[in-house]
Amino acid sequence: MTLIFDDTATGLPVLLIHGFPLSRKMWQPQVDALAKAGYRVITPDLPGFGESPPLNGSVSMAAYADAIIDLLDRLEIDRAVIGGMSMGGYVLLDLVERHPQRLMAALFLVTRAAADDAAGRVRRGDLAGAVRGGDREMVPDAFEKLLFAPGTSQKRPELVAAVRKMMDAAAPEGVVGGLLAMRDRKDYLALLPTFHLPALVIGATEDLAIPPDHAETLAAGLPDAELHIIANAGHMVNLEKPEAFNRILLNYLQGKNLI
Repeated sequence: MTLIFDDTATGLPVLLIHGFPLSRKMWQPQVDALAKAGYRVITPDLPGFGESPPLNGSVSMAAYADAIIDLLDRLEIDRAVIGGMSMGGYVLLDLVERHPQRLMAALFLVTRAAADDAAGRVRRGDLAGAVRGGDREMVPDAFEKLLFAPGTSQKRPELVAAVRKMMDAAAPEGVVGGLLAMRDRKDYLALLPTFHLPALVIGATEDLAIPPDHAETLAAGLPDAELHIIANAGHMVNLEKPEAFNRILLNYLQGKNLI
């Protein structure tokens, strides 16, 4: 599996995994800030999203994680700081479980450790069925309502339009695969205490997709976690509040001896 990715600047490697149904373009404010601060920033498109082709065969968080490991191998990077937003965080949990030796630290960004409940699994399956049936708009329509804090669409319509463009660009096959992989993903709540990597957890007070109590649960379950909840921001907190988000990210990375 060959992922399309950007590899920016030099220094300690930080790899950021985008959320669903987005692409590596969501990380531009973080790429700029991290590169300026002396970090090497790697931002891949997951299979079936952005410019990366879909996976051949079954799609799962493990398959996404394996594609990330293949990318690290291709770049000859033994260890990196790896961050994941939302679905990217589910990929990150698989990486921490199966490949902890490849991570210096884990950045859990507006994500959660719990699997979907029964109703959530049904919703994912229904959305996947709609996309398979040719409805390309249902997923962007559904997710656009969840991605931003109330009022953002009126105050910053250009931001909402840019994120909508990312969602519309996702291949239907990739969208279906992502929905089913999220539906069937593992529940990590009981395993969190066994993950001894340094971790940063960021949540957002107005997150309609993954409310901030999930960030609190993640941080409480991890043995070595630092928690930050950003006020007046929604699920796209890295784009809605980039200055606050970047400040937390850089303060964490600069405060850790990660070499």
